Amino acid sequence: MPTPEAPTLVIGEALTDILAGPSGPRRCRPGGSPANVALGLARLDHPVQLATRVGRDGLGQELQSHLRGSGVLLTEGSVVDAPTSSATACLDRRGVATYDFDISWDLPPAVVEVARSGATGHLHTGSIAATLAPGADQVLAAVDAARGRSTVSYDPNLRPALLGSPDEERPRIEHLVSASDVVKASQEDLEWLYPDRDIRRMAFRWARSGPSLVVLTLGAGGAQAWWRQGRYDLPAMPVEVNDTVGAGDAFMAGLISGLLRAGMLGGGARRSDGPRARTRLRAATATANPRPELVRALFLASHAAALTCTREGADPPTRSEVSDWVAGQSSAPAL
Repeated sequence: MPTPEAPTLVIGEALTDILAGPSGPRRCRPGGSPANVALGLARLDHPVQLATRVGRDGLGQELQSHLRGSGVLLTEGSVVDAPTSSATACLDRRGVATYDFDISWDLPPAVVEVARSGATGHLHTGSIAATLAPGADQVLAAVDAARGRSTVSYDPNLRPALLGSPDEERPRIEHLVSASDVVKASQEDLEWLYPDRDIRRMAFRWARSGPSLVVLTLGAGGAQAWWRQGRYDLPAMPVEVNDTVGAGDAFMAGLISGLLRAGMLGGGARRSDGPRARTRLRAATATANPRPELVRALFLASHAAALTCTREGADPPTRSEVSDWVAGQSSAPAL
């Protein structure tokens, strides 16, 4: 019998997205970048735990129900006696969102020990959780604690309105990049973080600083995957865009899913599990041309993001929703 997949631990904010378009009423939808990634992974049939901070108020209850409905389990201490955070997403006429946040961020005290215990196969974090005090220091400690037995992924998903200057934020972000196996960043992330640098050069530099794989998303321009020995250009999938809310998170979930199924991410109770997956990922990026299973993971990520763009808010696809596409693609991942 195959060994059951160890759960992925996602650490980060869960909040309510308030969608405000150029016309029409404001709508409330569950969101938060790490919570969206957890949701996307659960819908792709992976066991997921989310360490977060939500209130017992009405918005918090809706968030909990939304996550539980897709199979996401909240870690102990994630529900608190405090208001649930929110983000107002202002959509322009192309459906592209900018955000205004009302958020507090802290973590349950036991999260670092959960990360260290080896019960987690893979750890993912990023966005506000990795930069906003006081919880950001706990996130950093959890990442450092997890690396002995688990693989790690990171998505900066930077929110400049909540940050100091690029010079102030860069050391923490680069520490998380170097401690990760897989990093996804957007064009906007790198343009803000390195305003006077070529972002493609910086993505390549990140890929030489620790991660086996760095993916730079370019919106309508598709994405570029970078590793020490080469690069792969991933075209954008043409779709009719409703809005872009949660598209990057769906891409991240699809990428993690594809790599988990290929055995290139994930760990478990045995101390050697995480390092073995890390070794397989490094082997897959050891030549100029990527292995087919890596390309399949990238295409799964692109398809998940494209499907999300056709919907309102952060609504990533299920495994069954991608299965028809997978069946028709010679390079698609086996789900």
